[in-house]
Amino acid sequence: MNTRLTTDVWVSAYLTRLRLVEIPVFVTRKGDATAGSVLVKLNTLDGNAKAFQRQFDLMSGEREWVVLAEGSEEDVDASLTKQASFDPDLWVLEVEDKQGRHLLDDPSLA
Repeated sequence: MNTRLTTDVWVSAYLTRLRLVEIPVFVTRKGDATAGSVLVKLNTLDGNAKAFQRQFDLMSGEREWVVLAEGSEEDVDASLTKQASFDPDLWVLEVEDKQGRHLLDDPSLA
């Protein structure tokens, strides 16, 4: 049986995991608590950023994080604004880390 966590529970766990290793993270847009999609913006504090979205990999059957947008922070923000304009349930989290750490590849957050 594959039980999925509600979005708000996953977000809470992700925020806690980042804070445990002292990586600042902020909820910049709160979406639907039960089933909202999550986008994670990684701000490297040098004017650049990446946005990640989770997608289903048909080959492996797993859900994985992939880059939705990357480049200047301004361009990434524009992409996030566009996504939010047609998904009212969307969550956007912003991770700030000069080293580029986001922990999305951490198996404890799967």
